[in-house]
Amino acid sequence: MLNIEVNGRTPDLADTHRLAGVNYGHFTTMQVRDQGVRGLGLHFARLADGNEEFFGWRPGLDDEHRLRGLILRALGGARDASVRVSYLPGADRSGPPDVVVQVSDPASAEPAAPLRVRIDPDFRREWPEQKHAATMGLIRAQRLAVAAGYDDALSVGSDGMVREGTVWNVAFFNGDEVVWPQAPMLKGITMVLLQIALTMQGVPWTMRPVPMSELLDFTAAIAVNSRTVRQEIVSIDDLTYPAGDKLAELIGEAWESVPFDAL
Repeated sequence: MLNIEVNGRTPDLADTHRLAGVNYGHFTTMQVRDQGVRGLGLHFARLADGNEEFFGWRPGLDDEHRLRGLILRALGGARDASVRVSYLPGADRSGPPDVVVQVSDPASAEPAAPLRVRIDPDFRREWPEQKHAATMGLIRAQRLAVAAGYDDALSVGSDGMVREGTVWNVAFFNGDEVVWPQAPMLKGITMVLLQIALTMQGVPWTMRPVPMSELLDFTAAIAVNSRTVRQEIVSIDDLTYPAGDKLAELIGEAWESVPFDAL
């Protein structure tokens, strides 16, 4: 399943040439199930904030309604899918940005294979408050990790504080509570929804600075994003965590409690 639409229509050759040469813009990604999305309002809020920051453009009151229509149109009747909504510069740079909706196959419901992670002290997400198109740094970090025999990379700042993975947030467990790093990083919507769900289920959690030296004290680590909600991390450099720890169970149960919002 693959479909791409620009402003609600199939892109023509001019659109393709123009958009292929642009590396400026912002986006959000979501998993659609039965034409519903967990945290849909948070996705819309992320896009609205990005439009103001990237383009100085504040959408009108009916923009959410329009965006729902564009997503449904691109889905073409599909009930389940992965959807990426991007805002990129329009042909008329003085006008509103283009809305690009990309539809692909839904992520597998099965837990992803555990990750072996390499600490990358050089990887820094540029403008971490926004989910944007400048992804060269994270792709390079992934490539270097794979070349070194790992699966992915974990960013640690020059201050020795853990930040985030390349395309995922990280959570740890110390036997008593779930610990999320507080650092310059992208606050993923999946992470935010999980934090709310953990609170609703009475599971203790905290968000605080996590020094690299504290990794030894945790019993488990997990990577979360819109595609892989509970991907266990079994090693960080030479440090290993046992698979099947309670953290994966807590995160999985919390995620299942998050309701869907209809498109």
